[in-house]
Parts: sequence; C-alpha cells; structure tokens
Amino acid sequence: MRHSAAPLVALALGAAAAPALAEEVNVYSHRQPELIQPLVDAFSAQTGIDVNVAFVDKGMAERLAAEGDRSPADLVLTVDIARLMQVVEAGVTQSVESDVLAGNIPAEFRDPEGHWFGLTSRARIVYASKERVADGEVTTYEDLASDKWKGRLCTRSFTNDYNVALTGAMIAHHGVEETGAWLEGVKANLARKPEGGDRDQVKSIWAGECDISLGNTYYMGQMVNDPEQKEWAESVRIVFPTFEEGGTHMNISGVAMTRAAPNREAALKFMEWLSSDEAQRIYAETNHEFPVKAGVPRSDLVESWGNFTPDALGLVEVAAQRAAALKLIETVDIDG
Repeated sequence: MRHSAAPLVALALGAAAAPALAEEVNVYSHRQPELIQPLVDAFSAQTGIDVNVAFVDKGMAERLAAEGDRSPADLVLTVDIARLMQVVEAGVTQSVESDVLAGNIPAEFRDPEGHWFGLTSRARIVYASKERVADGEVTTYEDLASDKWKGRLCTRSFTNDYNVALTGAMIAHHGVEETGAWLEGVKANLARKPEGGDRDQVKSIWAGECDISLGNTYYMGQMVNDPEQKEWAESVRIVFPTFEEGGTHMNISGVAMTRAAPNREAALKFMEWLSSDEAQRIYAETNHEFPVKAGVPRSDLVESWGNFTPDALGLVEVAAQRAAALKLIETVDIDG
C-alpha cells in the first residue's frame, strides 16, 4: 500500500469489519497534509511503514470519542497546547513511555504523564512596519496596551487558539484583573475589528492600515516563499516581545497516541522518528519552526530572524488558564 495523504474515510467505515493492517500508521492531523508530507515520505522510505493522513480541521476530540475503540486513528498531530490538552482531557489518548522521546524532547515540551509530546515550537511575536516603527519601539506584550499604539494595531480574532494561549499566559503572569485591563487597552488600540489570519495582518501593515500586528513566526517563512505575499513580508520586521520579567511567548505543534491505536508499535516508531535529528531538520526547513531537540539547527531563514529568550512559563500552566482566558476575552468583547 502506497503512503498517502488521502482521507481515512474508507478506513473509518471498515474499521469494525477489517483487522488492523500491520506496518502502517493512521494519523488524524489538524495540520494541512502538505506540511507533513515530507516527513511522511522520509519515514516511509526508511522504514517501509505506510503513513495515512486524514486532515481533521475541527472536532478532533469529538470525532475520536464518537469512534471509541473502533477508531482507525493511531496518532493525533495538532498545533497549540490547548488543542493537545483537549484531546487528552477527552480521554481519547494513552500514555506513552519512551526513552527515545524522553531523551529527544525537553521536559517543558512534553506531558509529565506521557500523553502528548511537542515536536516543534513557534513564538507569538510582533510584525512591525519597517517604515513606521523604529527599532526598539516594540518592547513587551504589556506595552501593546499603551496608548502610543492607538489606531496602529491589527490582529486576528482573540478567540483564535493562538491569542487565547497568549491571553492565558498573560493571566498566568499577572492575574485575571490585570489581564482584563490589558485586553481593554489592546482593544482601544485596534486599527480595525479583528479578522482574517496572521498573514492578513501583515498585508494590512503593507497597505498602511496599521503599523504592528500579532503573529506566529513561521508565517514569515510562508510569506517570503509566496510570490504574492513576499512584498507584504518585506514591509515588516519580526520583533520578539517579552512579558515583563519574562520571555517571549511560545507554543508548540505536537503528537499524541490515541487510546484505540490499532497499530501501536508502528505508531510509536513514527513518534520516535519525529523527534529524531532528521525529522526535526525537515520540520525546520519545511515549516519554518524551531526544532525542540537540542543541537538541531534552525533553518537559515529562521536563524536570520535573530535570537530571543523563550518564556520560562510551562505550557501546562498556559493551558490551565484557557477557560479563564476565553471568558475574559468574551467579557471585554475585544472582537466586537
């Protein structure tokens, strides 16, 4: 059977009737299949194990819960600590013990109970206009609420997972009351109602509609490789803000093994391989993210963005504030 990024519809329909095939791995991915296809190709070429990827945009935990023990999925690949925690808290994952994973992935990027493992990291940064924002003008996340940015800030919806995580980190650092005041300040500084994705904000900076925006680092890599968007990317610089008395907010892409996992042994091989030097290098080159394994170099493009100090706040602490962050975002009505 040839490895592919084809949906697992047939697998899902036939899971109850057919035994699991040996030496294959079935993945439910929140990441677009083309982003992980180079990894799939390299792993299958080395091991002969087929990897089938189904893109699941929404309702990952609900789908796995509905499928139960008959689920064809072995692994979940997703972005954002909150999404990883959602599948864990839904009871649809299992703990994995692996000396390879423990050795390759730093403790701050994996679940102490072995239910999820970070594979890459990314920073939530500020894109700043090269023409209208001076070097050093952007400093901290807290400063984004300063009235010097009034009418100058663009962002995607704050109910988006990336901004919910940033708000959760703010709560963990400063508490609910102070974070609420920060959200009010950010809302007052918006050039327009939050909409679109991170790249749309950079386009707005290029068009002169705002001067700074929140975004994830890897979108710069995507923009510079897109003929239409390259001009947007060239109009901004990446700035790594920090929390006051902290570092730059980080998030991850990660993997979890499903509770059903009909191909557990092959799935574990794939998980371990994803933490290897080769896989981490492919991630770095293809997706413009930061490898989590020590010693694996960043791509030349990512390296060109400069060095920064990651925030020491644990991702589990950030995820624990998700409900409070969502409630506060809705109360402030920052998207309204």
